[in-house]
Amino acid sequence: MDKKGAVEAALFASAKGMRVIDIANQTGLTEEDVRVALKTLSIEYERMGSAIKVAKIDAEYALQLREEYAHYTERFTEAEISKGVQRTAAVIAYHQPILQSELCRTLGPRVYDDVRRLTELDLIVGKPKGQTLELTTSKKFAEHYGIEGTSKADIKKWIERMDKKGQN
Repeated sequence: MDKKGAVEAALFASAKGMRVIDIANQTGLTEEDVRVALKTLSIEYERMGSAIKVAKIDAEYALQLREEYAHYTERFTEAEISKGVQRTAAVIAYHQPILQSELCRTLGPRVYDDVRRLTELDLIVGKPKGQTLELTTSKKFAEHYGIEGTSKADIKKWIERMDKKGQN
C-alpha cells in the first residue's frame, strides 16, 4: 500500500478536517507514517503548483483550495451562499463574538434569515445570551473558506487580506 496515497485518499474522502490519529486509525498506518505522508503531500502539491493544498487547521488536516484559485469556484458556491449571507458571515467573523440583536441593528432584520442559513450550513454557532444569541464562527467556517486557523485573529487577518484583494 502506498502510504502517501492512503493519507491523500482519507483526506479527500473526509467532509471535514481529520486529526493525525484519525487518519492513522482509518488507514492502518502509524501516526509517524501519517505525519511523513502529510508533509510529503504538502511539499508535492506546492512543487507542482497545485490548486489544492494540505491545510492544517488547529490539530486537524484537510485538503483545501488555495486562495488564489477560489474565484474559479464562485459560480458553483454562489447558489449555496448568497452575497448577502456572505456579507452577514463576514460581519460575524470580523466582530465575533457578536450579539444577533447588534447585528440586526447594523444590517437590518434580514439578518435573522441569514443567521438561520449560516447555522444550517454549520458556518456559525449561536449561544443563547439573554433574549438574543451570541454568534461566532465555527470550525467549518475556517475549513469552508480555506482559513488556516480558527482563532479570531486568524479570521480577522484573512478578512482584511480578502478586503485588500477586493480593493485592488
